[in-house]
Amino acid sequence: MNETPRETPRDDPRDNPRIDAADEAAIRAQLKRRPRGIDSIGHRCPCGNPDVVATEPRLPNGTPFPTTYYLTCPRAASRIGTLEGNHVMKEMQDRLATDDDLAAAYRAAHERYLEARAEIGERAGLDVPEIEGISAGGMPDRVKCLHVLAGQSLAMGRGVNPLGDEVLDRIGDWWAKGPCVSVDAAPDDQAP
Repeated sequence: MNETPRETPRDDPRDNPRIDAADEAAIRAQLKRRPRGIDSIGHRCPCGNPDVVATEPRLPNGTPFPTTYYLTCPRAASRIGTLEGNHVMKEMQDRLATDDDLAAAYRAAHERYLEARAEIGERAGLDVPEIEGISAGGMPDRVKCLHVLAGQSLAMGRGVNPLGDEVLDRIGDWWAKGPCVSVDAAPDDQAP
């Protein structure tokens, strides 16, 4: 694969051949803004819409962005926010301190996250030393953001991040009422 590396990430998702117009419109409607730095669809909801995007490690404005798997579905995000509000992160953090097997699996999830981000950065021609060794969600030692953990489980599959899998189990079938957005609900073109 001989691609010319880019100095800066794409500032318009329409420049990305891996994202079609319907997906870009759905993501825009979910986020209520134009998406930035998308590499690809990380996971597709059973309703058909994207629910996780894989992002480049540097945003178009130059900001380092460690959140490789960004959850876009507002329904799933809302349910996860409820878990966070109910102190699930502290419960998980406490278990990490006492369960060696859980801690080892969580550390392995961190390593997988870093590998995936490095692949995306390489594909995009981006070097982002500012976030070298830093994943997201508090990994590998803390539990800081359940949205990130669930996003990794969706994008990389169950069995990669045990706490992300647990989050998905706890939020249930967020898609059961149908799509969270329709493409025609996308907001007008706005600056990011």
